[in-house]
Amino acid sequence: MHPVRVDETRLRPWQRAALGAYDDADRSAGFLLTATPGAGKTAFALALAGRLLARRVIDRVVVVCPTDHLRTQWADAAGAVGLVLDPAMTNAQGPVPAGADGYVTTYAQVAGRPAIHAARCRRARTLVVLDEIHHAGDGLSWGEATAEAFGDVHRRLCLTGTPFRTRPGERIPFVGYETDGDLLRSVADFTYGYREALADGVVRPVVFAAYTGVSRWRNSAGEVIAASLTDAGTKSVEAAAWKTALDPSGGWVPHVIAAMDERITHLREIGMTDAAGIVLASDQDDARAYAKVVRRITGQAPALILSHDPTASKRIEAFRTSDQRIAVCVRMISEGVDIPRAACLAWMTSYRTPLFFAQAVGRVVRARGAGESATVFLPAVRPLVALAAELELERNHVMAPPAASADGIDPLDLPAPAERDLVPAMVTLDSQAEFAHILHSGRAVTADAGAGGRCAGPITTEDEAFLGLPGLLSPEQTAALLAQRDSHLRRRVDAAGRLHASDHGDEEPVAPETTGWRAAAALRREVNQLVGRVAARTGAPHAKVHSQIRRAVPGPASAAAGPDVLERRRDHLLGLL
Repeated sequence: MHPVRVDETRLRPWQRAALGAYDDADRSAGFLLTATPGAGKTAFALALAGRLLARRVIDRVVVVCPTDHLRTQWADAAGAVGLVLDPAMTNAQGPVPAGADGYVTTYAQVAGRPAIHAARCRRARTLVVLDEIHHAGDGLSWGEATAEAFGDVHRRLCLTGTPFRTRPGERIPFVGYETDGDLLRSVADFTYGYREALADGVVRPVVFAAYTGVSRWRNSAGEVIAASLTDAGTKSVEAAAWKTALDPSGGWVPHVIAAMDERITHLREIGMTDAAGIVLASDQDDARAYAKVVRRITGQAPALILSHDPTASKRIEAFRTSDQRIAVCVRMISEGVDIPRAACLAWMTSYRTPLFFAQAVGRVVRARGAGESATVFLPAVRPLVALAAELELERNHVMAPPAASADGIDPLDLPAPAERDLVPAMVTLDSQAEFAHILHSGRAVTADAGAGGRCAGPITTEDEAFLGLPGLLSPEQTAALLAQRDSHLRRRVDAAGRLHASDHGDEEPVAPETTGWRAAAALRREVNQLVGRVAARTGAPHAKVHSQIRRAVPGPASAAAGPDVLERRRDHLLGLL
């Protein structure tokens, strides 16, 4: 067991309070923590693991998370406090590798073979951390597998960034409930909401900037229809106007990208020198098209992060630590993905579920220091404006469960099927963008809000430094400032459209390997490469060389060996060459 270096005196007050609540709680059924995105759930879980390891209450830690990228993120965070969690274990492997304090897996992997995870947990007193526990709903195969794998473990910690509801027949394992009408509402053992996190300076204040504009499209009858995002009328017309606005060939997308890019520039000028933005796309085709628009408008290629790209995790890691301004993402910024320098989000998708909205906004609210703020740019359509108003008012609303997905993809990342049904066969023609309003206390504030709502004096250069910090500029001044930028943005977009810059960007750099589990993974690759060189020189099969090296340097197979054994095998192989 490795000594875990967690200084509890440096934890945030809410994290120390949550540790106290854990000590006082009845933990026979597990402990559910609900903490707003960006509050530090991972740090809390690792602090608890360190405390339980130090007290010899547990001997092993297993983390279950939604995606493969989060496996790497958890392992790196654990490594920073001296805890070695292997993020690369497969269901085909047996015991936990020597030298590891545990491992990180996914709900999908657990569903593939729950018995192997149950067997690993029986071999040692184990703390299982179930990250974003709503993924283990019984409505998916993951629920039954999670219950089978971890029903008899020594300790369980369940984490979620948002409250959730579920149907009576789809109870999530290890979660307590109370009746909420026809549904069941989760009951947390400790809750830390956005309101408390904002007051504590743990998260950034958010300004929601809504952009309207006229969209034109041709319907299935061949008629050309024009409608404003703000005043579309019926739901079907609003959905068609929304879809047209999101077409990358129109005018709405480049205008909003230019607005976000200017906001990033301003944040960098006033002290947040690595500020970045995220463009959220619905699918890979849109994402690639948006990436071309970003390059045309900004002159720089964005990071393109797609869910089915095998290098997606490395691209996220590279973007986290690079100076790149914008990332265009599909399905890769759901709960847990940690990019603290991201302070702007452009909502260029038809997604509209409350749970996904809260999680995506959570990617840009993580505070690193005083004075930072976040801005979310979104279409001024009623479903999104309503979600933003709820979040802006910090309402304690409870999220409905997402629909199940047959393909195993995170259902939070799929557009609501009902929205597609509202859009009949149509051809998008063009769209325009225009700043509409910001949200303040649940109401839309425009640049000219009528009597009593006009700006209290001209906006100076100094005022701009406070954009996004509620209370320093009045809502009307903030709205007026954004509105004043519109004509400038339109000229900039028009100029960019006349340029003939290449749409082909260079590949983003891949983050280098570091220490901990990454070092062990690098050693395994090095040993395998050296085995290949020895086999080529001697003519012996690879399997025979592997057997020889295991006899020369005893220990488990390389896939399960720790760094010390791997280093000795590497040195032995180098001596044979």
